[in-house]
Amino acid sequence: MTAPAAFISYSHDSQEHKRWVLELATRLRGNGVDAVLDQWDLGPGGDLPHFMEQSIAKADRIVMICTERYVEKANRGAGGVGYEKMILTADLHRQIDSKRVIPVIRQTGSYVLPTFMSTKFYIDLSSPDQFETGFDLLLRELLGAPLFQKPELGAAPTLLPMNAPRPTLPDPVTQLMTALGDVYEQSTTNGGVEPGYLQRAMGASKLFFDHAVDLAKQRNLIRISASRTLLYVEPAGRELILKIAAGKSSSE
Repeated sequence: MTAPAAFISYSHDSQEHKRWVLELATRLRGNGVDAVLDQWDLGPGGDLPHFMEQSIAKADRIVMICTERYVEKANRGAGGVGYEKMILTADLHRQIDSKRVIPVIRQTGSYVLPTFMSTKFYIDLSSPDQFETGFDLLLRELLGAPLFQKPELGAAPTLLPMNAPRPTLPDPVTQLMTALGDVYEQSTTNGGVEPGYLQRAMGASKLFFDHAVDLAKQRNLIRISASRTLLYVEPAGRELILKIAAGKSSSE
């Protein structure tokens, strides 16, 4: 496997910050990432714009170390950071979904990215407490070794539609009364059943359910409360439910 090349983009805020970036790049190289850094790869007399252009063009990924000063210079387009921003912006325009740039937060007390990168997911290396977790995430991203592997896609089960009438019971009234028998034990204390609950138990569309209710009412099998929130079984309806249950028992 070819080692991924990662260009380290940062601003020379202070000697301490340069040392921190150097240690980060050193640790990346020690873990199989071909980190490219000006402190190694650009000597006195070197052409800075050419180095940045070539490094960005050849890199698989760009690790952008965001400090307050880096963000300010990127937004103003100032110095080497501003020049890199110009190159990266052109690259992003060519590839809208580009993931080449990985923003790394090293600010203290703020989590601000350059404006042109504000929608990107970042890695937090802002404090010693965050560093090891963030470094592991950065290393896995650069090496293409995610912490969690996406599982294989399984075969889809056969699912019957819930809004289809039961094919073995073509008669709407029979379907309704069968469902009533199935859910009657879960009815309210006064013997009423909620129409919505009954419709779901019946597995029918609202149009089919309403039609079945109308037919059952015409045959005096059921009645609906004045508020239309409960459905009650009439004596004739109970007889039909018992008859249906008996038929099911004999068939079994």
